[in-house]
Amino acid sequence: MTISTNWSYPTNTRFGPGRIQELGEACLALNIKNPLLVTDKGLASLDITENAVKILKSSGFQGRVFSDVDPNPSELNLKAGIIDYLKGNHDGVIAFGGGSGIDLGKMIAFMAGQTRPIWDFEDIGDWWTRADSNVISPIIAVPTTAGTGSEVGRASVITNSQTYEKKIIFHPKVLPSVVICDPELTVGMPSFFTAGTGLDAFAHCVEAFSSPHYHPMSQGIAIEGMRLVIENLPKVYNNPNDIEARSHMMSAAMMGATAFQKGLGAIHALSHPIGAMYNTHHGTTNAVCMPAVLDMNASEISQRFDQVAGYIGIENGFKGFCAFVREFNASFKIPMKLSGLGVTNVDVEKLTEAALKDPSCGGNPVKLNSENVTKLIKDLL
Repeated sequence: MTISTNWSYPTNTRFGPGRIQELGEACLALNIKNPLLVTDKGLASLDITENAVKILKSSGFQGRVFSDVDPNPSELNLKAGIIDYLKGNHDGVIAFGGGSGIDLGKMIAFMAGQTRPIWDFEDIGDWWTRADSNVISPIIAVPTTAGTGSEVGRASVITNSQTYEKKIIFHPKVLPSVVICDPELTVGMPSFFTAGTGLDAFAHCVEAFSSPHYHPMSQGIAIEGMRLVIENLPKVYNNPNDIEARSHMMSAAMMGATAFQKGLGAIHALSHPIGAMYNTHHGTTNAVCMPAVLDMNASEISQRFDQVAGYIGIENGFKGFCAFVREFNASFKIPMKLSGLGVTNVDVEKLTEAALKDPSCGGNPVKLNSENVTKLIKDLL
């Protein structure tokens, strides 16, 4: 089966194999005359990026690329990107890649015309209203992984290189105006990244479903997103050329990012500072943290998982779901403990403090405090 369609929720999405060929058309639709393609260092020299540049050039664009993007992009990457953007007189951004490339691309489009520092727009209260909305450049997002779902997000995660904190920068107009989701772009991912990014999408759905906040649409999206990951991540891990399964994984990634408007929780509250301090892969860190967080939240979420376990293909309700998560991780060679990701010599007090500052704490079904977060960290070490 070939899946090809057009969506306008949560934003205009051109979905299906081969849709990358429409990149130039998407620029024209947004009246972008001189786009800057932003991607990460690892993707810059790969065939899929070179092909995207060829498509742009064949459509009459310069096809300039900025790729000074770290796996956990920082304000230093952003500063370099803005300089490149302004120097080249660009009028729009093509955010191309996984979460790092897309997050930084969105921030270049957002910050290039602002006069205040990026930290003034952290996702706190109504800080986003400080921004000048009129100078935000149009954004096209092209995901090459099926994980973060940043292509349909209204925020980016940027690491403060001075404090080693990950900050969520939010503005409604950071949501890309056009998304091109072409599952063929994900075929070349190494199995480790296929698993890690897929488990990131899974964590988004699990935490959104677990969040106590009221958002029925996100709740339904999270359930279906979990089912798609459970059914399709093993397929793409074992057969990278399964385009149908990769299509479903790209859907699940977008669904996870849409669903977590309802909230995230302790998984992300932990993985954000761990990633900032130890430079771990975000999705893989989420996967390592998930079993312990499920155990901690059991009193508040077991009943709701009991209700949907059968639909997502799990027997024995919440208890079966917890057992499944451990087996699922093991099938993708995910470490059981953080030490397997190189996280050693941990300052537990400092990490606890950083986790409790993370805005994801607000969506955890069990109220997080110094005692239970410290216990979580020690259980993971």
